[in-house]
Amino acid sequence: MFKSGFVTILGRPNVGKSTLMNYLMGEKLSIVSCKPQTTRNNIQTILNGEGYQMIFVDTPGIHKPKHKLGEFMVKLAEDSVKDVDLILFLTTPDVEMGRGDIYILDQLREKKIPVILVMNKIDENTQDRVAKSLQNYAEVFSFTEVVPISALKGKNVQDLLTCMLKLMPEGPQYYPADMITDQNEKFIISEIIREKALRLLSEEVPHGIAIDILSMKKNEKDIYHIEAELICEKDSHKGIVIGKNGSMLKKISQYSREDIEKFLGLKVNLKIYVKVRKEWRDNSLFLREFGYK
Repeated sequence: MFKSGFVTILGRPNVGKSTLMNYLMGEKLSIVSCKPQTTRNNIQTILNGEGYQMIFVDTPGIHKPKHKLGEFMVKLAEDSVKDVDLILFLTTPDVEMGRGDIYILDQLREKKIPVILVMNKIDENTQDRVAKSLQNYAEVFSFTEVVPISALKGKNVQDLLTCMLKLMPEGPQYYPADMITDQNEKFIISEIIREKALRLLSEEVPHGIAIDILSMKKNEKDIYHIEAELICEKDSHKGIVIGKNGSMLKKISQYSREDIEKFLGLKVNLKIYVKVRKEWRDNSLFLREFGYK
């Protein structure tokens, strides 16, 4: 009997959705940062195992949008619960249940889809706090299963996987067994660069950043030459991104190149140019150009 299905991971921004998916996959396919709202597209990844295939959709966190990009992200997250076989509702004990959580759960109440409550970051909280948080959620929604985990350390993640397999329906193998994502190389490389920028830059800059891969060429020596534009919204941000004597841009380029080489398995020559596109997050033309459509 072969089991297969589509799994959506939902939750507030910064609860560890991408960290969980990356741990399950054993690959860094989704951007991870301490800053919220880092995932902008529904990253589809394929977990293949003995007798099963799970297709994960990692969504942007549901939040109150402040611009057209935010509206795009929220619509993606809400649309992702359609036509799936299982939903993981991810939260953490360190933040009180708020209106955002209630809003998401209200959306799920109408759907006849199994929902697992996944309480993440249990290693960072006391047992009492975890227990209290689990009780609070159980009082407002009837979850199919409840699994406390640490996605960062992998604690109880195997238990979660076992629970998911139990709820997964019989089905076909949708993708080849050696395929792990439906995203192309350019997209993953752009996400790697954006992650490095998010990690290194100050708070006022990151959410106004986009990455556009201009070209990717492999020469006869199997060296990839990649050119990318790092888009920011303000002239003042451009100076911050470049840094004194180009120091910040050099760091972003260096750390990006190291991860891109691991991903491609080849040497990489990476050039990043910094461009200003004022208020691009509210410009439909720019959003389409940068792949948010």
